[in-house]
Amino acid sequence: MTGTTGTTRMYRRNTALFVSFAAAGALLLSACGGGDDTGSGSPSGAASSSSSSSSPSSSAADTSGSMELALKSGTARQNGAPENTGDWANPPGKPAAKPVQRKWVQLSAGRAGDLDPVVVNGSGFTLYRFDKDTASPSRSNCDGACATTWPPVLVDPGGKIFVDGVDPSQVGVIKRDDGTHQATIGGWPVYRFSKDVRPGDTNGQGVGGTWFGVRPDGQKAGQPAGQEGQPGQDEQGGQDEAASGDGARAAAPATSAILFDEPGFSDSGPAQGVAGKGCQDVARPKVTSSISLSGSAKIWSGPDCTGESEVINGDVADLGTIGFDNKISSVTFG
Repeated sequence: MTGTTGTTRMYRRNTALFVSFAAAGALLLSACGGGDDTGSGSPSGAASSSSSSSSPSSSAADTSGSMELALKSGTARQNGAPENTGDWANPPGKPAAKPVQRKWVQLSAGRAGDLDPVVVNGSGFTLYRFDKDTASPSRSNCDGACATTWPPVLVDPGGKIFVDGVDPSQVGVIKRDDGTHQATIGGWPVYRFSKDVRPGDTNGQGVGGTWFGVRPDGQKAGQPAGQEGQPGQDEQGGQDEAASGDGARAAAPATSAILFDEPGFSDSGPAQGVAGKGCQDVARPKVTSSISLSGSAKIWSGPDCTGESEVINGDVADLGTIGFDNKISSVTFG
């Protein structure tokens, strides 16, 4: 009996020691967060407490060999991610202004505008791929000013990617030249577009003939598989002068537009929206200095689509370049 009791005590002591080390290891891992999410609490902790029994997790493909992160089935909300963290840290109505590495990101198969299916993030913003990147091997060729216009979808080492309607086998992560880590779908690095200001916007679709919404399999949304991009890409990954304004290559008719009082789509000043079919008067005429729209439209200097006019295809960052600064009073769509 004495021998058995001693063995039992030793087993219990060793077990307690192992549990203590495991708990300490878990605390150490949870302290190794990152990014600049402003929400309280750790999304990884919240996710594990609310969904570990119902949402299977796996590891994302890591082509950098330098990080590990978990894939969790379902949305961030279903997994209990805290508010104001991850993809939710960039609220609707505010454009993506710079690349930021997050503790979690969400990749959901959904619909945005005419793109169906297309992948959106946790806040419903459209995600894009760039024809000048490569999928095999996965590599981003968008940095510097390009990465400001097209912020890459970045995730912290040890973070989470919530997958919702996207095959986990299609999801991966690469290490960028600046040391940050970017999510990929079908091998293609994925991005936001700084001129998408509301969920469902698709202002980046077809820009320069090289930027397209990304489908859940990594292919181009709204384009036949394998379609090559067309000229018109500038060095920042934006639309060059030949791809906007009168005389640009043909574009599908737009149905809505955002009109900014300041050039460069600045959100520091007032803006207004206009939408519909046919002729639409703007609420505040003759104050617009830049206009964002996906497709073609005709802008007019007078109400009811009268006066001086100009056909535009896509965004115009400075209407002064086409002689239309502070002139728009109405717009013809469709």
